Amino acid sequence: MNFLAHAYLSFDHLDIMVGNFIADFVKGNDYKKYPEQVKQGILLHREIDHYTDKHPRVRHSKSKLYTPYSHYAGVIVDMYYDHFLAANFYKFHKLPLTRFTNRVYQTMDNYQGQLPDRAQYILHHMSRGNWMLSYATLEGIERALQGMGRRTRFESGLENAGDTLRENYRFFYQDFMIFFPKAISFAKKKISQL
Repeated sequence: MNFLAHAYLSFDHLDIMVGNFIADFVKGNDYKKYPEQVKQGILLHREIDHYTDKHPRVRHSKSKLYTPYSHYAGVIVDMYYDHFLAANFYKFHKLPLTRFTNRVYQTMDNYQGQLPDRAQYILHHMSRGNWMLSYATLEGIERALQGMGRRTRFESGLENAGDTLRENYRFFYQDFMIFFPKAISFAKKKISQL
């Protein structure tokens, strides 16, 4: 799961959303220094990632990407799934995607002092370019993948991942539509246990 999915899977619990957003920038036990609800969001993010990595539909999606993209397959699937969530957001949330993404950016801005430096840097670029909204179009997700490709230290092929999505759109969409409702149930259950 990528930024949009993690924000969505916080189910409007704003402190949890902040933790869910910063989790990739918080290593090991460093999460313990955050307020309780933010801590819970960090731990929720880790649980969602673990669930996602092990899920058969996600593995099915990754299997189509291993040969051309090697260990970047998981990153690409995360991006594809954010695209499908953005493009079909009305099926999952009562708010339009524009209002939801604005709420996410505003929430992160309100918690600016708690965000690690790297998360602040990403947030600045993300909100300026409205990445999460741009994920809704093929052109937007292609730009995001190309940008990621430019930032990888090794040859990744990410600049071609947009073409792969176009060529196999139905395949990945079906996997997402089977997987994501299960991810919703999983995240809701985890939040209820916090």
